[in-house]
Amino acid sequence: MRKTLLLLLLLPVLAVGQNRKKKDYLVTLSTGFGQMRFVLHDQTPKHKANFIRLVDSSYYDGLLFHRIIEKFMIQGGDPDSRTAVAGQELGNGDIGYLVPAEFVPTLFHKKGAIGAARDDRPDKASSAVQFYIVQGRIWNDTDLQKQIDRGLARGAKHDFTNDQRQVYKTVGGTPHLDGNYTVFGQVIDGLAVIDSIAKQPRNAKDRPLADIKMTMKGEWVKKKKITKQYGYVY
Repeated sequence: MRKTLLLLLLLPVLAVGQNRKKKDYLVTLSTGFGQMRFVLHDQTPKHKANFIRLVDSSYYDGLLFHRIIEKFMIQGGDPDSRTAVAGQELGNGDIGYLVPAEFVPTLFHKKGAIGAARDDRPDKASSAVQFYIVQGRIWNDTDLQKQIDRGLARGAKHDFTNDQRQVYKTVGGTPHLDGNYTVFGQVIDGLAVIDSIAKQPRNAKDRPLADIKMTMKGEWVKKKKITKQYGYVY
């Protein structure tokens, strides 16, 4: 009887776990330039869990993309940007903790990759809140190798596969960041929004002259539905 009761108590927990494996957390990021949708990688569990907590608490709602560089990336998440006045320098805000680096060789800085910002700490731990979305550019063989060498000179430990090199030569990205910054997500819908934001006028500190606010919401969606609707393959 006790074994039967225990099994009955465990069944709901097991069901939740099985259902969660069949679903993924889909984030919708909204701006005045449109919406992007992205997923968070299971291979970076600390970053994924942290980001889900932030989105679920509405942390990002009302924050700015405070740094944009065309053909490179767009960055946001600084808590100081919520009440920033025009021209105020941003990028140093935090919420009191870091996330340990999670470098995964198969996750790299192709266009649409979501990475965690960080300072110059030797352990390369990530900001808990500030993130960037890669725009990057398309590279030829010579320039791509220069970018790879640039990253290696900064201490990166990343072996570039032929497939990754091909992506950088066709889709584009920022290869010199690989092995130096944690990639923890990927935009699967709305890549053109990155382009629209990245080309906006900015000041000498790369802050957009006109504020670009964001809101985010997340929901657990069946992986099959995500693949069918957005073409993202797990």
